Amino acid sequence: MSATALERLLRRDRRWAIVGLGLAIALGWGYLIAEAALVAQGESLLMPMATGVWTPLEAGLMLLMWGVMMAAMMLPSAAPMLLLHATLARRRAMRGEPVVATGIFAAGYLTVWSLFSLAAVLLQFLLQRAALLSPMLALTSQGVAGLVLIGAGLYQWTPLKHTCLRHCRSPLDFVLTQWREGRWGAFVMGLRHGAYCVGCCWMLMLLLFVGGVMSLAWIAGLALWVLVEKLVPAGHWLGQGLGGVLVAWGGVTLWLAVGG
Repeated sequence: MSATALERLLRRDRRWAIVGLGLAIALGWGYLIAEAALVAQGESLLMPMATGVWTPLEAGLMLLMWGVMMAAMMLPSAAPMLLLHATLARRRAMRGEPVVATGIFAAGYLTVWSLFSLAAVLLQFLLQRAALLSPMLALTSQGVAGLVLIGAGLYQWTPLKHTCLRHCRSPLDFVLTQWREGRWGAFVMGLRHGAYCVGCCWMLMLLLFVGGVMSLAWIAGLALWVLVEKLVPAGHWLGQGLGGVLVAWGGVTLWLAVGG
């Protein structure tokens, strides 16, 4: 195969990577929008049981919902990293070096968020058994909601948050320091990048329990904020500013909870 033909083939592969990423994001948000519409009509299978007792089917559906939600929220902010991986794969192929599909990297990334989704479902189950969640899966205790807001705000200022956000904001730096060869290496890279993203955003994701896991507006707002933190040049400073807002919000919520 000539160099020109190979270049055309690899460009086509990168276009397919972009199309595949866009399709995955679109399908994820389409699912969330459809689910939100069913919830509004009281017809969703994911509406929680009043007793807090789930069947295996309900637990599986809830895990699926969380997994799709995390993919829809996080893939847009991971797009620069995924497209950089696809670009490097194209250049390596041009030099005749081994190439690993970007999909394997993405699979590792989504595996980490799937594990987070499992933990979120378990937390939701415990909160529901304790009668702390509304039908929209929002915390019914102002005191607990205030503590979550304060915790999320304080986390925005921690060294761990700063380190994880830096890796998420610098795809090239991540590639230069974390590159691994082969299929397993690409999967491990995806796991590591996913771990940094979870480390960066896990407290923000817990805010879903404040606004309501079933609230499409809350989901969209948090997803947009994640994009801002990771892609806007001043995202780091904006994140610290958000921390102050969340701490103040949580403080007022706690004050109201104790009858202030």
